[in-house]
Amino acid sequence: MAIDPKHLPNHPETLQQMILDLLTQLQSEVRERAKLQHLLEELLAAKRGRKSEQLSPDQLALFEAAYEAAFPEPPAADADPSDDDEPKDGPAADAATDPKDDPKKNKRTGRPPLPAHLPRQQVVHDLADHEKHCPDCHQDLRHFGDETSEHLEYIPASFLVIRQICRKYTCACTIRTATKPAQPIPKSNASASLLAQIIVSKCVDHLPLHRQEQLFARFQLELSRKTMGGWLTQCGKLLAPLYDRLKTYIWQSKVIGTDDTSVKVLDPELPFARTGHFWPYLGDAAHRAVIFDYTNTRARAGPHAFLAGYQGYLQADAYSVYDAFYKGAKPVLTEVACWAHARRYAFHARETDTARMGVLLLLISRLYRIEKEAAPLSAADRHQLRQTHARPILLKIYDYLQSIRTEVLPKSPAGRAVRYLLNQWAALNRYCDDGDLSIDNNATERSLRGIAIGRNNWTFLGSDSGGHTAAVLRSFTGSCQLIGVEPFAWSRDVLARINSHPINRLHELLPHHWAAAQA
Repeated sequence: MAIDPKHLPNHPETLQQMILDLLTQLQSEVRERAKLQHLLEELLAAKRGRKSEQLSPDQLALFEAAYEAAFPEPPAADADPSDDDEPKDGPAADAATDPKDDPKKNKRTGRPPLPAHLPRQQVVHDLADHEKHCPDCHQDLRHFGDETSEHLEYIPASFLVIRQICRKYTCACTIRTATKPAQPIPKSNASASLLAQIIVSKCVDHLPLHRQEQLFARFQLELSRKTMGGWLTQCGKLLAPLYDRLKTYIWQSKVIGTDDTSVKVLDPELPFARTGHFWPYLGDAAHRAVIFDYTNTRARAGPHAFLAGYQGYLQADAYSVYDAFYKGAKPVLTEVACWAHARRYAFHARETDTARMGVLLLLISRLYRIEKEAAPLSAADRHQLRQTHARPILLKIYDYLQSIRTEVLPKSPAGRAVRYLLNQWAALNRYCDDGDLSIDNNATERSLRGIAIGRNNWTFLGSDSGGHTAAVLRSFTGSCQLIGVEPFAWSRDVLARINSHPINRLHELLPHHWAAAQA
């Protein structure tokens, strides 16, 4: 109802309706303002705030006191009244109670020794001959020991030109020429070591090609970013068959973790950079490797095509593109949700609803304390521990969510947290069904850290083709890092051998097989 302050009606019912309309409008504006304020705080926190979602022990203690006051539990007849759902024996409890096991308190102080594997060069500092005679007692000084110290010396990188000479022989009827090893890129002057250095600098050290161009220029070496970009593209094509073998290896996993992250991509037909996406697919503990896929959109077609042929568990967030894998009479994949994603909703909502979200964060922290104790156990023992200790806590979380779902506003941060957990409840419980499953998808998110850091340096991809090349190269450098293999050593050796390696033994060049052969 439109209101004219100069001509207000005199009828009481009309005035009451105007007040009700104003109250409804005010409540709507207050909710919208709170929503915008929360969004602004999230943006500011993402821009300049702490990224950590860790809660201090003092905060958890406050949440626990509030939980015990709101939901008192009578002690069991055959148990100590101080016992709760968490195991009191084992690594998790010891870490919380025994200061000797605290790694922060046991952290070694002082300067660590220099690595023993580095070569040593001795430099002896001696007194001059005239200083070896004492002017007071007029005797010659005797050597009785040395004072030794060490410091690190940096030797700049160097370049070497290898001249390949193939000797030729002839007789009356034939000519024979010695053959040289196959080059990674035919008719190129780039060796395997130089290509490996460019790949590792770009994919591991996040050094964009224009900065590598400047670095090479300091050695009076002209290597343009365009030339290096062409080399990376050809290396991606050279490693494409091995990339397929890596995918086959990871597809043998019982569970695969996936996520995605965005990256800017230049498009000559657009006045702005559009958005592409990298998707990591992480193997399980028995298949420690990661493979990346690149798509120019975030649509379902990307993961749907890439995951074709895989059957097992898929651990991911609640992004709707994965739903098609889990639905139908015969689902292709079994969904495993991520408690870290679920906790993040509650953590972000704690500012606006500390009382309710604090209790939820406390219960989730108890799940993670159990996982800390379960980490060194076998899959069977881990499954048993979860059934005994985690299942009761999950039931408490579910009952608590049901009790507060009508108390929170549906569109508030707390309402979104409650709705997310209840919608994903079956998938959030699934990690308790198998000891090989993980409580969260943090390992997959860590595999994306290199891309997240790198895009702050190289800013954008030049094209979709560059995205596919980056996905191939990042798959191998990321897999090397997962199992502790030096990416440069692997890249240099594989690029030098892959052209002449038998195709039926190509799997021997995968990082885990390569590492075993080197050992």
